[in-house]
Amino acid sequence: MSRWLQAPLYIGLVVAQALYVWQFWHELVGLVQKMSVSNISENDIMLIVLGLIDVVMISNLLVMVIVGGWETFVSRLDLQDHPDQPEWLSHVNAGVLKVKLATAIIGISSIHLLKTFINAAQYDVKTLTAQTVIHLTFVLSAVAIAYTERLTHPPVGKGH
Repeated sequence: MSRWLQAPLYIGLVVAQALYVWQFWHELVGLVQKMSVSNISENDIMLIVLGLIDVVMISNLLVMVIVGGWETFVSRLDLQDHPDQPEWLSHVNAGVLKVKLATAIIGISSIHLLKTFINAAQYDVKTLTAQTVIHLTFVLSAVAIAYTERLTHPPVGKGH
């Protein structure tokens, strides 16, 4: 029964996701207002859109953690044959969830790094180098997690 102590944590993440939805709409409305009022540069549009993509990717990460974590650690959701069941949920376990989370973090880090490089003139070399090293650390960590998962749970059957 102690697994149910985690339930409020996942409910809190649902609240956090609602805040990200609010953030997305706030940024989108801001973009529309800027485009209708002033002459906004293509670079500024790109940065705002990358910010929107970042919010969406973080929200996707939250969905994976909420649904996958609940299913793995709290209680089964019994979504078999439900039209809204995420495809990845049918084969989720703690290892698969870790790999999915690691790749989502790489995607989010890529967006942040791209935003930094678009504005590279505003950053010093130390900051650019540090962000690149951090991103590469995420990539290497994800590869290590995926490799470890494959070693501990090798694929079964042909064609996998």
